[in-house]
Amino acid sequence: MNAMAPIEPDFLDMIIVGAGISGIGMAVHMTRDCPGKSFAILDRRQQVGGTWDLFRYPGIRSDSDMHTLGFSFAPWKHEKSIADGPSILEYLDAITDEYGLRGKMRFGQKVVTTNWDSKTARWTVTTEASDGTLSQVQGRFLFLGSGYYDYDDPYDAAFKGRDKFKGTIIHPQFWPKDFDHTGKKVVVIGSGATAVTIVPAMAHSGAAHVTQLQRTPTYMVSRPARDAIANGLRKVLPEKLAYAITRFKNITMQDWMFKRVRKFPDKARDFILGETAKQLGARYNETDFVPPYKPWEQRLCLVPDADFFEAIKQGKADVVTDHIDSFDATGIKLKSGKHLDADVIVTATGLSLAFAGKIAVSVDGQPVDFGSHFYYRNCMFSNVPNLAGVFGYINASWTLRVDIVGEYITRLLKQMDAYGAVAATPVLPEDAQPEPDDVFADFSSGYLERGKDKMPKNAPSLPWRLNQDYKRDKQDMRQAPIDDGVMHFTRARELVDS
Repeated sequence: MNAMAPIEPDFLDMIIVGAGISGIGMAVHMTRDCPGKSFAILDRRQQVGGTWDLFRYPGIRSDSDMHTLGFSFAPWKHEKSIADGPSILEYLDAITDEYGLRGKMRFGQKVVTTNWDSKTARWTVTTEASDGTLSQVQGRFLFLGSGYYDYDDPYDAAFKGRDKFKGTIIHPQFWPKDFDHTGKKVVVIGSGATAVTIVPAMAHSGAAHVTQLQRTPTYMVSRPARDAIANGLRKVLPEKLAYAITRFKNITMQDWMFKRVRKFPDKARDFILGETAKQLGARYNETDFVPPYKPWEQRLCLVPDADFFEAIKQGKADVVTDHIDSFDATGIKLKSGKHLDADVIVTATGLSLAFAGKIAVSVDGQPVDFGSHFYYRNCMFSNVPNLAGVFGYINASWTLRVDIVGEYITRLLKQMDAYGAVAATPVLPEDAQPEPDDVFADFSSGYLERGKDKMPKNAPSLPWRLNQDYKRDKQDMRQAPIDDGVMHFTRARELVDS
């Protein structure tokens, strides 16, 4: 690496890590609610988008409706509510320009370390450019909008014999540019949202045949890609009002459905499977489409316009439920003794969870082990000053959390200004720590199970909790006093006195 560059002279009120949905959301809240404060957005990539710029696999789309995956302050204007990746990037680009954020973005800067200095009440953030050059920037508050998974190392299922396969093996996280699958036999390993997206996209765009190979079925729910009510309202109402009504409708319905499914899982199971059977007709069978767990123990897979089911009914795709024995030169040998011929194998086997973007965070030179700290109000961490981050909802759109966290943090900054405070720390004494609760209780997805030890601890109740109830969180984070007896404020004069 090159020698350390000097610290930049400009001292920022906030340093935002990540130019994806979370970072952009926080930046807009800063612009709107704290217009006099300075901030910069650091991102390792070369353009806006985060996850939506990284993922380029066939059919890439949202698995939530864009009236809730979109921001509260920026109406979604496209006809399709279930949007493709390019449309989402276009949306984020438009917001970036509307709020003048592009000039505050520093691309090609990978954040590697951050350290809080209690004597000066400031974060020093070290970044690395692609050529290895290091630089530093200092700021009062640090916001981590760096996502929830490892950008460099996705989950590796370590399939035996993969080096023997003579075709092409692709992980969706690293899709080759301009890859041509025309006329090829494709096997997609996995049963989550990524697989359910890739299978119909490749099947309907020239593949000879696509097989989804899964160990365990998942629940699939079909819905139109276009929201007829939303599009109807936009024709007769002002854009912002139509968007607000649709957003309220979708949030309310999603919350009601999630709680209904959890309360009556057997009825929900029968309904979902009944709808799947109707969609597939004679191609439906229990082996491939009946999961061994209850609905919403894992995220439901969305099938817009029944595209996955149509690919199967048209004979362009099929589903095989089995276990992999090994790869060989021409495909995959299954433990049942069957063989799947393949020219292309797509390993949609899941993500690797990563907390805080794998950044080495420290306080006064001591590394912060987030697994030993509790969440505070869904975004901060016990006994860590001036630090917040976003981990979105598992049972709803990620952006819903971004919006309420952005509102809360700007309220906190205003309170700090009113007190003349330079640091805000949610204090949890060692002898008062609650009994930890499973941060992903009732959710059994593989990537969550594999990664939960990396997450901060969760208490059974607020405020020391990453909650999964948006409506309750919204009320709590808007109404709870910032100075709640837990948050400790350090005044500037205390630094002088010390």
